[in-house]
Amino acid sequence: MKRIHTFGFGLLLLSACQYLPQKSEQLPSINKFSDPQLQQLYTLQDERKTADLLPYLQHGKHTYRQEAALAFASVQDTLAIPQLLSLLTDTSTAVRSAAAYAIGQTGHKKAEDALVRHIQQETRPQVQAEMLEALGKIATPAGVNFLATYKAHDSIALAGQAWGLYRAGLRQQHSNQSIALGAQLLAVNNPFEARLAAAHFLARIPKVDLTSYRQQLIASATSDPEAEVRMAVAQALAKVRAIDKATFLTGIAQNDPDYRVRLSAIRSMAGLEYNEIKTAILGGLQDKNINTAVATSEFLQANPAGVSIADMQQALNKVQDARVRANMIWVMLKNSPAPEFMSNRYKTYFENATNPYDKAQFLKALSGDVSNYNYIADAMFAAQQPVIATTGMDALLLMRTQPDFPTRLEADFAEIFKKAVGSGDVALVGMAAGAIRDPKLNLRKYYNNDFSFVAQAQQKLQLPRDMETNIELQRTIDYLNNKESITPVNPFTHPIDWALVSTIPANQQVEIRTEKGLVVLQLSVEDAPGSVANFVELTKKNFFDGLYFHRVVPNFVAQGGDKRGDGWGSSEYSIRSEFAPLHYREGFVGMASAGKDTESNQWFITHSPTPHLDGRYTIFAKVVEGMDVVHQLEIGDKIHYVKLKETPAGSASK
Repeated sequence: MKRIHTFGFGLLLLSACQYLPQKSEQLPSINKFSDPQLQQLYTLQDERKTADLLPYLQHGKHTYRQEAALAFASVQDTLAIPQLLSLLTDTSTAVRSAAAYAIGQTGHKKAEDALVRHIQQETRPQVQAEMLEALGKIATPAGVNFLATYKAHDSIALAGQAWGLYRAGLRQQHSNQSIALGAQLLAVNNPFEARLAAAHFLARIPKVDLTSYRQQLIASATSDPEAEVRMAVAQALAKVRAIDKATFLTGIAQNDPDYRVRLSAIRSMAGLEYNEIKTAILGGLQDKNINTAVATSEFLQANPAGVSIADMQQALNKVQDARVRANMIWVMLKNSPAPEFMSNRYKTYFENATNPYDKAQFLKALSGDVSNYNYIADAMFAAQQPVIATTGMDALLLMRTQPDFPTRLEADFAEIFKKAVGSGDVALVGMAAGAIRDPKLNLRKYYNNDFSFVAQAQQKLQLPRDMETNIELQRTIDYLNNKESITPVNPFTHPIDWALVSTIPANQQVEIRTEKGLVVLQLSVEDAPGSVANFVELTKKNFFDGLYFHRVVPNFVAQGGDKRGDGWGSSEYSIRSEFAPLHYREGFVGMASAGKDTESNQWFITHSPTPHLDGRYTIFAKVVEGMDVVHQLEIGDKIHYVKLKETPAGSASK
């Protein structure tokens, strides 16, 4: 924890004076950054200069106090907590809300008591809501008790209370009382925001038994008017024990009009016998939405016990998608008493496929038969397309982590992972390094205490481009040397291009022409100027044209922007994370990263609310047209072009 310093009021005012606006030629205002003070403030945020930002918290203009508070939501330095707490009594509602958000983002429990006091004194519902949610991000059991017993006086504060429960639950801070309140908040007479937060809270809290709330959960999952609530409650039903569980989950999976609810019900069937859920599974594999079919096939791969090979063979003839077919093939190989013949047959699927994404999926399918490990390893090291090599490593890791993995092959796999670390391919290096430090795999004993090959691989990296691989290698080196791991800090190499920002209207839109149709984004330059400028710069260079959606996780995200096409590609620089009090809902666009301040060129679009990403991944845009297209995107779908739309004259400012 960083040391707390006390600043005199006079010193603060004196320091603030250096940031007084300078006289300059006035340019047409197309976004708020025509104000040089805001440019300076955001530059200090980008450079993570806490000492220079602190004076802004005492600025005479409330706009700058608000922006300074929000800056600390990204900087996240505990040095600012005392002054942020003092802003909770600011005369400006916006400043108080911003300070509460920043305190939650900084995430230190030492602010808990003061935050609770201010919640009780606050009169504005919107500020109460922000404080309650912030409390959840830092709550100890005492804070959870406060959240569970707080009496909200209006719908806005009630929603904030529910989100506070959710934020605490993400940190495994919950109680019987908070869970009971979460179940009560599902009642349809409560506001949507409270129901949504409660649904995600119950879906996300780990290792709890929700059987006593069975009726409330089923009623919400089948009757709530909002699909976004139903889908989260359907996930929570996984934590209910009931003899008719297969029946009510099958009903949801077959009848809900929203594919996201259907696939959530299927995912909640884990632990049930295959014959109990067979109807829902076979229906899911042929669902009209590809995401449900993919999620169902992934469910089978994660829960292969008892799955009928005959059922899979029959269904395989009716399924066209390579990803779904590959997962079904994996299950058949896994469950076959004599998989050799089937393996030879399905090797031809891999060998004859021309699309690299299809080819990659069929290679992974072969990992259902452990005897294919050499075939997969050879294909992985020989692959010309990164996605095939990366998926090959994914296949070997899947094989190696199976409960029935034969011990006689452990040494062979240790050697394959060592070779991958020395391959120079950033994906193979990073993935193999992660496997080597997995204590469950116990690989270190096969290297005779000679781990020099890991250090040698790290020396070959190019930073910041290879930061994700560097993080993996450093964690592995620390593990092998029995040291506590500290995540490497990404070097600051790419300041915000303010000249470019000054040309981007506040309502700038972008067209993305995909293989499935057109998607239009609206950029949020006033919330994330560095990220938007980076995206616009890459767009003007046609960087994204011809790339693919390399990652699609059903009812989560569709991700693109990677030149390698496998998720491990980065540019020669990185940009800083920019966190604003925004929330990931359906169609929001965020920057992919390997941790704070490691963003580059990859981005994703959300299928539905994903609140666990809030404040962790920069939001820089949202879909304003073509969300139906986003819901149909698959891995390997091409991005034909990305281009800026012309902004109508006179409509630039918000």
